[in-house]
Amino acid sequence: MSPVPELDLTDPAVTSDPFAAYGAAREQGPLAKLTGPGFPPMWVLTRHAEARAMLTDQRFALSEASYQRPEVPEHCRPYLRTMQEMEGAEHARLRRLATPAFAARRALDFRPEIEKVVARYLDALPAEGPVDLLAEFAQPLPMEVVCALVGVPEAQRPRWHEYGAAVVQVSGDGFAAAVPGIIDSSRTLVAHPDSAMLAHLANAGLTETESVALVWQLVLAGQTPANFIANSVETLLSHPDQLDLLRAEPDRWPGAVEELMRWCGSQLLTIPRRATEDVDLHGVRIRRGEPVTASIAAANRDPRVFADPDRFDVRRSAGAHLGFAHGPHFCLGASFARVQAEVALTALLDRFPGLRVLEAKRVPDPGTWRLAGLTVAW
Repeated sequence: MSPVPELDLTDPAVTSDPFAAYGAAREQGPLAKLTGPGFPPMWVLTRHAEARAMLTDQRFALSEASYQRPEVPEHCRPYLRTMQEMEGAEHARLRRLATPAFAARRALDFRPEIEKVVARYLDALPAEGPVDLLAEFAQPLPMEVVCALVGVPEAQRPRWHEYGAAVVQVSGDGFAAAVPGIIDSSRTLVAHPDSAMLAHLANAGLTETESVALVWQLVLAGQTPANFIANSVETLLSHPDQLDLLRAEPDRWPGAVEELMRWCGSQLLTIPRRATEDVDLHGVRIRRGEPVTASIAAANRDPRVFADPDRFDVRRSAGAHLGFAHGPHFCLGASFARVQAEVALTALLDRFPGLRVLEAKRVPDPGTWRLAGLTVAW
């Protein structure tokens, strides 16, 4: 067997073009190793079939360490243990109870509310550019949708935006202060539900702790569409032939969102799992406790699954992408994320048909394909 390729997560070649870097590793074999100063070594699956297999393999489990945060007040800690830290029967039970609240039909029913939120943000944009579309539209939009989804009163939403911006930083004084703000507010919302989402969770049999934890999970994961929406705007404007096709055939938009998720989805790697036992994986001995992830960037451009994978094509059937992960931990809110992205992109591009990018600044982030700013004009 040939040596397992290694990728340094601090290498500018990896951070500036992860699709090429992970793709080169994929063509050497299905398994690579991620290294770099400040990063613990981690195994990564680079091919689509092998990545899917690992994500459903019970020998690889998610860690429960993320909710054990000493800087968080004691009363908040039980609520930080979300489904992302659960496996087996416990996870299956909670997933079964919560899934109907996130069904595609419910996302479509909620679409008019998303349209209202999107319209408010578009109305607030200046009549002429330039404007940072990331800061003024893509970033605040998902948090406002989360607030609408769980019934946060209008007067409290500015504070929730502050909390949301702090918790995505994962650490620091702002994070520690924001956690009780989100948790305590969520406990009040759950006790007196004023949204279809929370009412359904209560009727489904979730406990107070489980419902509040799900709101916490929504605050964390529900903000990720910001990067995807910004990436999608940049992609569509840099592929005018594809944008023209969508304008001529708007029925293609749902499929286009899937292709955008395949092509420029913001998550480059899945949440790492740890081997629960020694595992022989594609000729390599993975020791118990070692972290293993899947490269979404490489799997979504695997030529074994997608023909001409480095071409962006809104006519493609791209539903097999791993942008929402796979297996038991497939993104619970995928249907809402799809609807939100479609509404945001179609409304923006309809409102500003002459939209053009003036500057797109990328962040050298080994785990996320994201922009620091997207300056546009029309």
